Amino acid sequence: MREFEYIFQEIPLLATIAQKSQEIGAESYLVGGFVRDLILKRPCKDIDIVCVGSGVDFAEKIAQEISPTIQVSFFKNFGTAMFRHEGWDIEFVGARKESYQRNSRKPIVENGSLEDDQNRRDFTINALAISLNKENMGALIDPFGGVGDLKKKIIQTPLNPDITFSDDPLRMMRAIRFASQLGFDIAAETFEAIVRNKERISIISQERITDELNKIILSKVPSYGFKLLFHSGLLQLIFPEMVALQGVEAVGDKRHKDNFYHTLQVLDNLSEKTQDLWLRWSAILHDIAKPATKRFDEKVGWTFHGHEDKGARMTPHIFRKLKLPMGENMRMVQKLVRLHLRPIALVKDHITDSAIRRLLFEAGEDLEGLMILCRADITSKDHQKVKKYLTNFDKVEQKLKEIEEKDKLRNFQPVITGEIIMETFGLKPCKEVGLIKTELREAILEGEISNTYEEGFNRMLEIGKKYNLKPINV
Repeated sequence: MREFEYIFQEIPLLATIAQKSQEIGAESYLVGGFVRDLILKRPCKDIDIVCVGSGVDFAEKIAQEISPTIQVSFFKNFGTAMFRHEGWDIEFVGARKESYQRNSRKPIVENGSLEDDQNRRDFTINALAISLNKENMGALIDPFGGVGDLKKKIIQTPLNPDITFSDDPLRMMRAIRFASQLGFDIAAETFEAIVRNKERISIISQERITDELNKIILSKVPSYGFKLLFHSGLLQLIFPEMVALQGVEAVGDKRHKDNFYHTLQVLDNLSEKTQDLWLRWSAILHDIAKPATKRFDEKVGWTFHGHEDKGARMTPHIFRKLKLPMGENMRMVQKLVRLHLRPIALVKDHITDSAIRRLLFEAGEDLEGLMILCRADITSKDHQKVKKYLTNFDKVEQKLKEIEEKDKLRNFQPVITGEIIMETFGLKPCKEVGLIKTELREAILEGEISNTYEEGFNRMLEIGKKYNLKPINV
């Protein structure tokens, strides 16, 4: 049976590869994620091809057949080569069998057969192959029942899961990532092997772990992946700061909510509105400092005063530890963690213009992201309470829009600069220059003066008198 012959008509590139493979007498197969996603009818622009023999030589011959201008990238240490063509990423590798040493996930590689290559695959759903060979072109080769597992929505390993995960512990993260991305279950014996082998994750580089973690975060319902990480014990090893959120303490009848599950609900809420990875990270970290700031007060119960500021201070450390990029994205996450309570504090019947101005000034270009986070942060089981808060947020957003249109305060800078202050009073850089700038900014934010040169200059002269400064050129 050749159930996939139709793809060679639908994707002419595959027909070309199959024809060239037959001309040169190569034994070759479509494998892995492309086959899996073809069956699931998921979009996929990555084609993986295994050939018996040299994958590098095969890639060169195929590229020349398609177009002499194609640039082939070679990774000879891994025995792979790849090129891009018409929006497709095509990777070639020779069929191989692998063995591992205890202290490394890097395999000892030998040439092998298709069977050897399928045996080394991580999961049954990734061990599927489609023949490119003349005698059975388009036939599906499924030695481990991968199609059945796709239908049952199950992730499991083709061979002994303890060996699979011990050999390459990153596969534990990949199992959870695929479950989260596809909405699949992990087979009981496979999940139990993850629990048994979780400590092996220590031999994996942080970059590889974080890459898988980010893919979990970007899945449709990321809380599912985090719950699997948590219950497997992996989350404690790779992100203990998040695990510290879990649990509820009670003194008498006063309890606080479980901040781990609250965080996951916020993450899911936010993920319904945006696929932005860094906004999703802001949801993960918005309450990260609650364990460190938790206190019990006899009158009011449990408090977490200052958790937003401490959380902002923790953010760079967490990014460094997880090898996330230390640039604009980190600073945006840090800002949203620091400001995430501010719009909630504005949810009152009377909102002052000065409070709105300060939020506009501090949030700047990240205001929309902040409001998405704050709306996601409303997780009460009281639906009337949620509705009331969201209605009040509508009022806050309308007020933000009105003040922004009137005062143009987003990312504003006072027109009176430090250079103007120094030139006016004949100063060199000093403390007084900074103090005057701060007072000018506060006057603008409080609405006492507009951000114009004339009003700013006059207020600068008034402030200068407080510090016994006299203008030298007015």
